[in-house]
Amino acid sequence: MNHCHGKDLPIEIPQGARKIVLAGNPNAGKSVFFNALTNLYVDVSNYPGTTLEISHGRLGKDVIIDTPGVYGLSSFNDEERIARDIILNSDIVLNVVNALHMERDLFLTQQIIDTGIPMIVALNMVDEAQAQGLKIDVEELSRELGVPVIPTVAVKRIGIEEVKNSLDKAVTGNPTPEIKEKMLLMSNRVGHQGEALLILEGDEIVARRHGLEPGNEMEKIYLLRRKRVNSILESVVEKTNKSRVFSNWLGKQMIKPLTGIPILLVVLWLMYEIIGVFIAEGVVEITEDIIMGEYYEPIIRGLIGKFINEQRWLGYILVGEFGLLTMTVTYVLGLLMPLVVGFYMFLSIFEDSGYLPRLAALVDRVLSFIGLNGKAIIPLILGFGCVTMATITTRLLGSEREKRITVFLLALTIPCSAQLGIIAGMLAAIGTQYALAYVLVIASLLILVGTLLNRLLEGKSTDLMIDLPPLRVPRVGNVFKKTTVKSYNFLKEAFPLFAVGALLISVLQLTGILKWLQNVLSPLTVGLLRLPAESATAFVMGVVRRDFGAAGLYDMTLEPAQTLVALITITLFVPCIASVLVLFKERGKKEAVTIWLATWVIAFLVGGTVAWLSSIFESPMLVGIVFAALALLVAYLSGFVKAGKKASVGM
Repeated sequence: MNHCHGKDLPIEIPQGARKIVLAGNPNAGKSVFFNALTNLYVDVSNYPGTTLEISHGRLGKDVIIDTPGVYGLSSFNDEERIARDIILNSDIVLNVVNALHMERDLFLTQQIIDTGIPMIVALNMVDEAQAQGLKIDVEELSRELGVPVIPTVAVKRIGIEEVKNSLDKAVTGNPTPEIKEKMLLMSNRVGHQGEALLILEGDEIVARRHGLEPGNEMEKIYLLRRKRVNSILESVVEKTNKSRVFSNWLGKQMIKPLTGIPILLVVLWLMYEIIGVFIAEGVVEITEDIIMGEYYEPIIRGLIGKFINEQRWLGYILVGEFGLLTMTVTYVLGLLMPLVVGFYMFLSIFEDSGYLPRLAALVDRVLSFIGLNGKAIIPLILGFGCVTMATITTRLLGSEREKRITVFLLALTIPCSAQLGIIAGMLAAIGTQYALAYVLVIASLLILVGTLLNRLLEGKSTDLMIDLPPLRVPRVGNVFKKTTVKSYNFLKEAFPLFAVGALLISVLQLTGILKWLQNVLSPLTVGLLRLPAESATAFVMGVVRRDFGAAGLYDMTLEPAQTLVALITITLFVPCIASVLVLFKERGKKEAVTIWLATWVIAFLVGGTVAWLSSIFESPMLVGIVFAALALLVAYLSGFVKAGKKASVGM
């Protein structure tokens, strides 16, 4: 057995198997090819940053390896280092090229050809290119590159079989003529044409591997390669008058503040109406109250009652107030599942349509005020699906500083899909003013915390570099598949944790500890938050999963103002167990503990402040406006504090 070059990538390769590596720019469609070639599913998203971890599968006796989307082979970032090492150690490269952006994608293609590795090119999205008025001579492109080129539309499986059948025809292509001789001389010294090329380009890591000084010809080689790519484009691409005028126009409007913000507000309103009103009030009434409440639970209680007395410990644990077979199943399937499916459907539409990267471009200037660039909106949006996975996705951000800020904001202010569904449903039931007050409080707190972190942490935000893929109508099959897979993954994660939480609460109830906890926490819940004492149960449940805690609030009888306070507090409450484990893995023990403890303090402090304001002002909107004003004032004043410290240091 052997493995990929690079100690950080222990991918085992069976003896005699070929390593077929997928390579390409972000958003070229590599993951779709990976799915089709291996019959495995990985996340297929229409935004950069999807393939952050290496996926691999089998194609016959060979191994297919997916690499991160990169613009070149170098050591500029983790993605390029990973892609470089895997490609240099491959037997065949399947280079996926976006037909809409050939002037960009072919630069990587030519660089891989210059490494001397056998390859074929999948020219993807040819239908999009045709719709944009681009006519591509595929046969001439193949002759120019010196490798097989197969036109494809991967999402429709057009050309997939041709690509699969062409893998055996992979050959080394036509290298950039002006650097061929220099590469030959260097490859005689290091024994590998690809590493010889990178040493000439000044890659310090590869040069160090051979005990050589890195070259200083990167700029010259890049200019020669760009000249060659431009020459190829002139001979193979013809621009016609045909173009998708409306989609291009709409895509541009989405990134302009004057039109992009109203579009975003309309999108958020649609989400609220469908998830918060239609699903939370209509669909959940059928699934939870009728299907689970009137049919499932009575049948289960009757069945268990024939063998076990419900008043005994085991009977109470199975079918009691927090029963494993009653409340757990009802909460997960009847209450949460419809909300989760609705949210993931929206998220899949955003990803598949190309709206997410446009949203990143729209909010870039706003996020710069809290030390982030627009790309941070991607993990923040994904956090509304699952904070755990969103925390991992922060790897796509350009600096440790940006990762710290984003992870903290994810842990504190972003509710996951199941929790958000319950929150939307409860807010819809008490009125739009309360919903707006909730949004004002959470949004202003996000700005406040982000601003403070931006002031406290050294450094500055990196510039936004992101692809804007074509704006397209989402494909029903892809949206359905992504929604199904993500919802299923939610079930796999939620059911065990909900069961553990229900078991814990039942045991605490039976032993009297739950009542004791309610009394112990009453200074916080009753005194500070002005909630009923039994709300402590929801916060205990929230330690296991925040959506479990939100579900506990769902069945409580609360006044509208109490509902607002409870939902704000449970949103800011500690991340769920799964998120905490990932937090420790991604950020280390010290930082993870700091974030975890900070969420406790901030949640109850903010909840108490909102409860106090609610006792002064009858209007929930006024409560939200006053809190937002206070938060923004503190954020503004923190700038003077930092400026004062800098001035004192400079004196």
